[in-house]
Amino acid sequence: MRLALYQPDIPQNTGTILRLAACLGVPVDLIGPAGFDSSDRSFRRAGLDYLDHVDLTRHESFEAFERHRARGTPPARLVLLTTHADTAHFEFGFSDSDVLLLGRESAGVPEAVHDIADARVRIPVRAGLRSLNIAVAAAMVLGEALRQTRGFPE
Repeated sequence: MRLALYQPDIPQNTGTILRLAACLGVPVDLIGPAGFDSSDRSFRRAGLDYLDHVDLTRHESFEAFERHRARGTPPARLVLLTTHADTAHFEFGFSDSDVLLLGRESAGVPEAVHDIADARVRIPVRAGLRSLNIAVAAAMVLGEALRQTRGFPE
């Protein structure tokens, strides 16, 4: 199981997701370009003291990320978290090798990325409300995925 952040544009959310990943032992793919300085130096300056505990792989573009993902045998399934999905996250059958892809806070992912995704899941929210904070969404879906595949981590 991995988390992938597509061109994140809010550093505080990225920091929260990296801390979540460190605590749960889940690797993260950071797909650039980010909307902020995403160097180790910048993260450390921002007080991300969990950085040494995160298995973080940076990719300069979505294409570079896709080349990296394709090296797996078989390639990892790409599961997009989106408000434009029909399947609720708790109705989806996760696999231990899935990559959970989170879009930009401001714009999600482009249609071409939607088309590449092997599956799309959403978190049901009340009518009239747009969505949850991306770090909250990551925690909810990752928690369900880990519950299904490993039991909740200790």
